[in-house]
Amino acid sequence: MRNSVKRKSNLPSECTTIIVGDKMSADGSRFLCRSSDFDAMMAINYEIHTDTQHGPKEFVAKDSSFRCPLSEEALGYTGLPDYQFPGEWGSAGFNTAGVGMSSTETIFSSKEALQFDPYVADGLAENCTYNIVLPYIRTAREGVERLGSLIEKYGSAEGFGIGFIDDKEVWYLENACGHRWLAARIPADKYFCTGNQSRLRDYDPNDKDNFLASPDLVEFAQNHGLYNPAEGKFDFHKAYAHDCKEPGHDDFTYNYPRVWGLQKMFSPAIHNDVTKNTFPVFAKAETPIDLDALRTAFRFHYDGTDHDPYLHNNGKEPWRPVSIFRTTQTHIIQVRPNLPQAIGHVTYIAMGMADLGVFLPLYQGVRDVPEPYKTGNGHADDKSAYWAFRKVMTLAMTNYNAYAPVVKEAYTRLERENDERQREFEADYLSLCEKSPMKALDLLQQFSDSLLLHALEVARSLENELFTRLTADIQKEYLFHGA
Repeated sequence: MRNSVKRKSNLPSECTTIIVGDKMSADGSRFLCRSSDFDAMMAINYEIHTDTQHGPKEFVAKDSSFRCPLSEEALGYTGLPDYQFPGEWGSAGFNTAGVGMSSTETIFSSKEALQFDPYVADGLAENCTYNIVLPYIRTAREGVERLGSLIEKYGSAEGFGIGFIDDKEVWYLENACGHRWLAARIPADKYFCTGNQSRLRDYDPNDKDNFLASPDLVEFAQNHGLYNPAEGKFDFHKAYAHDCKEPGHDDFTYNYPRVWGLQKMFSPAIHNDVTKNTFPVFAKAETPIDLDALRTAFRFHYDGTDHDPYLHNNGKEPWRPVSIFRTTQTHIIQVRPNLPQAIGHVTYIAMGMADLGVFLPLYQGVRDVPEPYKTGNGHADDKSAYWAFRKVMTLAMTNYNAYAPVVKEAYTRLERENDERQREFEADYLSLCEKSPMKALDLLQQFSDSLLLHALEVARSLENELFTRLTADIQKEYLFHGA
């Protein structure tokens, strides 16, 4: 995401996306994941909507001029908006039909493409894509089709990439200039990662199983000199996306290193050049990717190398890490098709900076969350979950090398305990749901509430531990000890 609409911050807003096919994962899961990097002061709150026959007839954006009609019949869904815009900037979650969505990854079209099909100032922007799509779709493919039709009708206000996931497949859509777009189905045996770049390249208009696109995508590019068939097959990125030769873009330090680092982590046999955009669009990992590997990936900051900004206390490090302090939340959306949707569809959420945060599960079947997860705002407090986690990472960043290990150890232990608790709970849920489905849902709600509240206890205990250590450190520095 980025700050192109009137969001109340002057900071830029960008993300990192990772998607994993079911044959590339360790247990047959599909994953759709993204960090949302914006402004640490913008608290994120959980949002849960229920199915309705009487929803709003029109979407009116709170922070842009976009508006569009809506069906009154809408599915329930979860969201992760920042506190200023409830019902908008939903970001990530599932609807009650079992479709997950992550919106959005900021990308950039080329100046040449925008000359012929410019962005539409009052068109579809990142603030609205989630909430006008997810409640109205029943498959990932439908999500692509609905979003694509909205782009064609209203035009895009900016560049974005958006993912959809369900029990059968994962799709990723990138828009191209004002009214054009391409979506690809993620290969089951590959993974995909991106950081603020258009990454899609191949497109076969005849392969409807794996590609969807605006109807004149290739023809438009050819007619306006963006693509010459004599030079080879159509390349979506080459035709429509900016490249690093354009002034004002930071691909060499801001975008390429993230893709390079993640592919090096998952696929060390791939010898990428960090300075060239020759990274494979879809890649095979050396070992199957699981939840823990994705948690590690979103904590990546060139750990232990010369480019590690936290190890070297270097806020001016040119290589932008995956995990940065102003991340507001990171989500790992997991689909396990072999389980009931209520527990098979999970969104793991780390509020704030993933490197100093903890990933907590939100099952699709959960009907509510404890009040602290719904009440954060732009000022630190003693009640909200967002600020409980943010305070810990803020204290840890005052002396990363001394305090980060304390936080990491506690949260690693909590994640491992939660993993085991989840295994035990899911077994109990499965044994109960066939004969007593409502009791199973009650059990799910109790388990979720308990787990989320316990995480707050751990965070507040860490806050006190770090304050204790910081107090002792400051006393040593300013002791002024006499005889």
